[in-house]
This record gives sequence, structure tokens and C-alpha cells, in this order.
Amino acid sequence: MPVPEHGQFIGGAAKPVGGPSIEVEDPAAQRVIATVADGGPDDVDRAVGAARAAFGRWAATSPADRAALLRRVAELLEDRREEIAQLVTAELGAPIRISRSVHAQLPITVTSTTADLLASRPFAERLGNSLVVQQPVGVVAAITPWNFPMHQVTSKVIPALAAGASVVLKPSELAPLSALLLAEVLTDAGLPGGVFNVVTGGPAAGRALVDHDDVDLVSFTGSVEVGRAVAAAAARTVKRVTLELGGKSASLVLPDADIPTAVKVSVANAFFNSGQACNAWTRMLVPADELERVNELALAAAAKHAVGDPADDGTRMGPVISDRQRERVREFIRTGLSEGARLLVGGEAPPDGVDRGYFVRPTVFTDVDPGSTIAQEEIFGPVLSIIGYQDEDHAVEIANGTRYGLGGSVWSQDTDRAVRVAQRIRTGQVDVNGAPFNPAAPFGGFKFSGYGRELGVHGMAEYLETQSIQLPAAGG
Repeated sequence: MPVPEHGQFIGGAAKPVGGPSIEVEDPAAQRVIATVADGGPDDVDRAVGAARAAFGRWAATSPADRAALLRRVAELLEDRREEIAQLVTAELGAPIRISRSVHAQLPITVTSTTADLLASRPFAERLGNSLVVQQPVGVVAAITPWNFPMHQVTSKVIPALAAGASVVLKPSELAPLSALLLAEVLTDAGLPGGVFNVVTGGPAAGRALVDHDDVDLVSFTGSVEVGRAVAAAAARTVKRVTLELGGKSASLVLPDADIPTAVKVSVANAFFNSGQACNAWTRMLVPADELERVNELALAAAAKHAVGDPADDGTRMGPVISDRQRERVREFIRTGLSEGARLLVGGEAPPDGVDRGYFVRPTVFTDVDPGSTIAQEEIFGPVLSIIGYQDEDHAVEIANGTRYGLGGSVWSQDTDRAVRVAQRIRTGQVDVNGAPFNPAAPFGGFKFSGYGRELGVHGMAEYLETQSIQLPAAGG
């Protein structure tokens, strides 16, 4: 598996590692697989300068030309699909079956979908004597997390490029290799130098990007605490900011639902990507009088998610990203026990037969108090809380009873009822009866889950400014 191993990608060229560096670790094998540059303010300044210099020419290209380039990018991503999958498995620890079906596939789908939308989207309209046009925002700073290292990057970068903006990307220092591969693909597709730049590094690089006077918009995905700091710092230079800050999503199982199916899918969703998904359904809300039946179903479902070698085609759950993240998850498990939740399966002990890698047992709690820590805070690990409710109003109250509002689901054999309940939930996305992810639909949250949207026409709009040009009245 070729591993991109160089420093920054600035002005259309890779820069060799020199000076401070970061080791990238395989979280399953606990071994270093690559070294990248630990960029700082000087690297950021060069990257932003390159993006600013390239912006005017890129913004002047036609939407049709940009769409054609994105279609070429999608083709090249398809050509390198297996390489992307292997790379994500190495740097994230995602099971190879998930890397192939999700981590490698979603960027292809997002890119081709964006190209199609770009080709058909109007960028100007007449309103009376005004011509209202959509202009690219300028230089975009994209700061992405590690849990979907290629998908999160393309969800920001591709719509920004489609809009005519130039980009400086700072990927997570824990999983930066996919971003460097994307830089290669964009270059091979013919993207002009300087339009897309990558600065690898830690918090210092992120702060320098947010603070930079020549950045026009910051798109950040990460924790609430860092998101607050990003928004505060960006306010100094009146930058636009979009934030996606995580969630504590509920899977609300109504009494008339197909309960076995709802439980099986909800458990799988909570454990997907080792629970490292901002929109994971980490709370399952069920009728109180069905709680014991649900517990039995959840136990049976959880047994199918044993941890294993992510390179094995049969593995459904790999490690979490790092030792620090593993300890964070274990601490939440200890807190759940201390606050009175009943442990059905899992726990803080290492999985049986595992002596290497940052693995966490798939864990299910029941009899969880809706106000308890594990029901309120984002854990970002394979931990599910089952909560009983009395009636529909009580269920909606619990679903809305956290500071987050990113994702969720509603289960009912009456689709109209499920949609009515979904509209009562204060969250950015709600799936009805396990409906599939739609990469053309807007993705983003309410409340502490952030603001702004990614994907589709709404995601592209984040990278556009609106300009009104008043025209003389006819004959005047």
C-alpha cells in the first residue's frame, strides 16, 4: 500500500518533510506507518498566500468547467478506491469492509453528485431591475477531524471548489494521509496550482489558519469546545464560520415499530466506525413496557459486533483511533456504572484475546437515566444507552433533552406518524425506519451541534456570497 509521506502540499507541489514532524500510527497494530510535517504559522502563511494568488483565476472559471474537473476527480477516486480503502484502514483502524463500502465510496459519490448539481445550478437571477449573482466566498480554511478522514475532507473541499473558492486544508494530525492522497488526485485531474493546499500539523496550524487575515471563511468539524474557540477567534476578522460539532442522537422506537429490526439496526448504527461518528444513534429510546425484550434483542445484536483485525474481511469493529480516545471511552463506561446504569454487555476491560491495539469492547447500558452523563455527553466510542419512555410526548422530550441536535431516527410502521414525530425532534437529520444516507441532502445540526450545512446545494451555498447589481430602468 503506497503511503503518502511528505510535508505540506502548497501551491500545487508537495514539500518534503523538514523540521518538526508528526508520526502517524496504525491504531490496530500500534506501529508508526508514516511521518508528516508538523506545520506552523509560516506554512499556513505560505498556503494562504498561494490560495489567495490562485483565487481570482479559479473564481473566473465557468461552472461547466469546474463540473468537468470534478467529474475527472470522481473518476480518479474510483481508480484509486482500493488504495483509499487500505489507507483509511491503516490510519484509522476501520474494518476494510467498511473502508471499501463507506470511507472510499462516499467521497466518490459526493464528488460526482456535486458535479451534477454544479452543472444545473443557476448562479444569477433577475429580481426587478436587479441582477442577483452568487460569487465565491474567497479563501476557505477547512479544518477536519480524523473519524472519516477522506469523506469529511471531500465534504468541505469539493463543494468549496465547485463554488469557485480556493482552499487551505488542515486535516487531523491523527489521520492526515487521506488528505495528501486527495491532493495528488486533484493535481492529476488538472486543478491549477494553489487552488487546493494542505498544511499538516496540530493545534498551532489550526489556530494560525483561523487567525489569518486573508482567510474569508472557516469550515470546522470537531468538538464543541474547539468550535467555540474557532468562532471566537474568527470574529476578530469577521470571517464567516460553519461548525459541525458532534451529537448525542436518539433512535426513537415507537410502540408500533418493527422492534426487532429497529433494535438490530440501532445497535449497528451505534457501533459503526467503532462508535466514532458524530451522528451515531448512541441513545435508543423504547417503550418502558418493552424494555426487557429490547435488552434481549440488543444483547443478541451486540454479539455480532466483536472486535477484530481491521484488515480481515470478516471484521465488523476495529479499534478506536488512539490510546487517549480509548481511555476517554473507558472513563465514560466507569461513569455510567457509578451513576447507576445497568451494564448489559461490554465494559472497560480489554476484549478477550487482544493484546495490541486500541480496542474497546462493544458496550450496551440499559435502565439509563436520561439526565445521566452517558445519556448527555458525546462519548465517541462503541457505547449505547437504552432508555425507557412512558408515551410519545415523553419520548420526544428525552430525544430533545440534550444540548446537541445533529442526527437521529424514528421507527414506526406508520410512516406518516414517524414523519410527524421526526418534525418534533430538534435535530438536523432524522432517518425514518433506517432510511439510507443521502449525499445530496444538507448535513448539519441544531443547538450545540453547530450551524451551517454540508453537502448538496445547501453545502455549496455555504461557500458563496450574494451580490446585487442594480440595473437602469428601461428607457431611463
